[in-house]
Amino acid sequence: MKTPYWLFALTLSLAACAPPAPESSGSADVGFEPAPQVSSVELDAVREAIKSHIPELDPEHVRATPMPGIYEIQIGMNFGYVTADGRYLISGDLTDLATRKELTEDSRRVARATLVGNLEKDGYIEFAPEKTKYTITVFTDIDCGFCRRLHSHIAEYNAQGIAVRYVFFPRSGADTESFYKAEEVWCSADRKSALTQAKLGQKIDGDKSCKNPVGEQLQAAVDLGLRGTPSIILSNGELIPGYRQPAELLQALQQSEATPAG
Repeated sequence: MKTPYWLFALTLSLAACAPPAPESSGSADVGFEPAPQVSSVELDAVREAIKSHIPELDPEHVRATPMPGIYEIQIGMNFGYVTADGRYLISGDLTDLATRKELTEDSRRVARATLVGNLEKDGYIEFAPEKTKYTITVFTDIDCGFCRRLHSHIAEYNAQGIAVRYVFFPRSGADTESFYKAEEVWCSADRKSALTQAKLGQKIDGDKSCKNPVGEQLQAAVDLGLRGTPSIILSNGELIPGYRQPAELLQALQQSEATPAG
């Protein structure tokens, strides 16, 4: 069966800027609960109708929306909307004009928070203050200039009550110099010191032979559709792309407090 153009377009947006990585294992279930007027039988019928047009789409990634007759579909971190017969696709974000609530972005936040939460609990390097007010996850590349600038302010972030959890996103892909540097940092006796040294361009003593999560974290970055580093994920799943000065990041965190995931 020939791949529909719209499906190709959705997946291309993920692949175009992604580094080489293993095949994705899929993304977490997110999004709307079935609307009250849609029974499980009706939703199953819609999923079956859509399956006839897109057989590769996971049925669990077809969900009811607050809009009667329109259903959300998810491919990776991309979202679209289809009619109940699966024939017509609406490509774009869904917004409730009455409340100004960005429904599609809510789904993206939940997806990001879920995916990041599924990373191994000990699979990050954390710089935390004594009293943490906010926690952010930063996808970082050892050789990224703006990542190094962000890390140069790590004491200032901590002073503002911001805990920084680093995970690795070597943009050059697996089995490259940046990837190996990330493994060496992880395999060092003192990971925090090794990361700081590496970001200063200094040689470290890691041997990259230990079991490490760098490959898993690279795949997570691809699954999230991240396009560069640093990429900052807030606890509610909001994405802040790029470097932010300490005062600017604190302001963003304060504003996001009123926007819980989902």
